[in-house]
Amino acid sequence: MAVSDPVADFLTCVRNAIRAKHRKVDVNASRMKTELAKVLLREHYINNFKVIEGQNQGVLRVYLKYSGDESSVVTDIRRISTPGRRVYVRKDTIPRVMGGLGTSIVSTSRGLMSDREAREAGLGGELICQVW
Repeated sequence: MAVSDPVADFLTCVRNAIRAKHRKVDVNASRMKTELAKVLLREHYINNFKVIEGQNQGVLRVYLKYSGDESSVVTDIRRISTPGRRVYVRKDTIPRVMGGLGTSIVSTSRGLMSDREAREAGLGGELICQVW
C-alpha cells in the first residue's frame, strides 16, 4: 500500500518503537529517511542506523538510544510540515524547541539540518519535524 506521507510514517514507526521499548526499528529506506536518521544521529537522539540493501527499496534499520534507567532519549517526535500544509521558516524565525532542549529539523538548500546548524549556516527552509 502506498504511503502518502513517508516522513510521517518514519516518525510514527520510531515513536511507536520507543513506546514499546524496542532497541531497533526497521522501515522502508529512502534518501529523505536516511538524511533524517543522519540528523538524529548527529544530534545524539539515536545510537546508529544502517541501510540494508534488499530486493526493491531496501530497509533502513534505526538503533534507538536509551539512558541508564531504560528511559528513551527521545521524549517525542512531532511532524510539523505536512503534504497538505507546508511550513517554511526564515533563518531568523527557526523555532527553538523546549527552550533549546529539543531540535527542529529543517530542509534547506544544502540538505537536512538541525535548527542549530541552519542558524549557523544562515539558512531557512521547510520545517520538517521537532524532536525532544
